[in-house]
Amino acid sequence: MGTRLAGKTALITGSTSNIGRAIALHFASEGARVVVSGRDARRGEAVVDEIRRAGGSADFVAADLDGTPQASRALATAAVTLLGDRIDILVNNAGIFPGGPTTDIDEATFDRVYAVNVKAPFFLTAAIAPAMAERGDGVIINMGSWAARLGISGSALYTSSKGAVETLTRAWAAEYGPRGVRVNAISPGVVRESDEAATGRGETLMLGTPAGRSGRPDAVASAAVYLASDEASFVHGTVVDVDGGRIGVAVVGSPAA
Repeated sequence: MGTRLAGKTALITGSTSNIGRAIALHFASEGARVVVSGRDARRGEAVVDEIRRAGGSADFVAADLDGTPQASRALATAAVTLLGDRIDILVNNAGIFPGGPTTDIDEATFDRVYAVNVKAPFFLTAAIAPAMAERGDGVIINMGSWAARLGISGSALYTSSKGAVETLTRAWAAEYGPRGVRVNAISPGVVRESDEAATGRGETLMLGTPAGRSGRPDAVASAAVYLASDEASFVHGTVVDVDGGRIGVAVVGSPAA
């Protein structure tokens, strides 16, 4: 067990699988007491069991973050109760990503994506950040996406929602940063849970990058540990790209000898 987050409490939304699960495991391994949250109780309890078997501390709270203030407030209240009346770290990770041409997106799908990806973290932050600011200490980490800054056909709905999340990150850093709350975001590239899952369109989208392949959840979780720790005490309003170089670099032709 590490100590980089010793004594801290953390709520991680959408942490029953993939990136969220990896963040929960990494936070717990660094000494944080974690609330795992998601819609699937079976998967959530499995993550909690894995953390506890490794010597960490975790609990599960079922939550369907549908974008209503009530759902976000209910999760915040349940998490605060389990964590001993304070949340030190909030990770807004839960999200959905249906794609398709703009003309194929109906209003219900549009509203659902913005409810989960934008409204839910907005109202959850509104429920949790004021107490952090009152204490003068806290960390909020939002999950953006490389696709928010690189136009991709058939992704307008999802990518625009992630663009909103990155904008919220900067706005919240200005709003809460002067009162001791650090707000940052992580922008993952294509991330798969295993090498066996690394096939299809996602792998194609990572061609032409220095990494040349999709990433794994542990890479994003390591960045989250850094942002949550005191090592990032001077980092505010930043989007950390963990994307294999997708946004910043184009690899053309064979590598130089």
